[in-house]
Amino acid sequence: MNASIARKKMRIDVNRYEKMIAAGVLTKDDRVELIDGEMLEIAPIGTKHVAFTTRLLRTLIRVLGEEAIVCAGGPVRLGDFSLPEPDMTILRPRIDDYAGKRAEPADVLLVIEVSDSSLSYDREVKRLLYARYGIVEYWIIDVQDQCVHVYRQPRNGDYAEVECLRAGDALRAKALPRAEVNLQALFA
Repeated sequence: MNASIARKKMRIDVNRYEKMIAAGVLTKDDRVELIDGEMLEIAPIGTKHVAFTTRLLRTLIRVLGEEAIVCAGGPVRLGDFSLPEPDMTILRPRIDDYAGKRAEPADVLLVIEVSDSSLSYDREVKRLLYARYGIVEYWIIDVQDQCVHVYRQPRNGDYAEVECLRAGDALRAKALPRAEVNLQALFA
């Protein structure tokens, strides 16, 4: 074979990816997500991550009530080539609870990643992906540093507003201003 022949990666679209799941080619044990047409392994989840995600899920369900749908681990369709699986997604209420079709950017009020070991990936890859598709607000909860990196106002492929909040600061999604998360209790 001629070594000078250029090789191209084959991008997988969301439809093909979902067919692979439906056919059993991919299972929940595979722990992958589709990002820009590539199947990428999801980092293993440790006990701190599980405990923190559980605490956050309970908190968000309590403070949001019926105002929004709190979805843990559900994928969000971003165009034809990305189906990331954030730790949590806060969605606009819908009668079918998204049984009819996957959530898309217009449905998303907030995306949250809990980062125990994946901070650079969440900051460098997922942040830009979410901004490119107009996700209005993105939080990275940094378990190690006990802070929340808040990204708002997607513009030109990144976020225009960035802040880091710590225990004692008020944490609210712009789309849900009445629902405050107590960071002191969250990081306890």
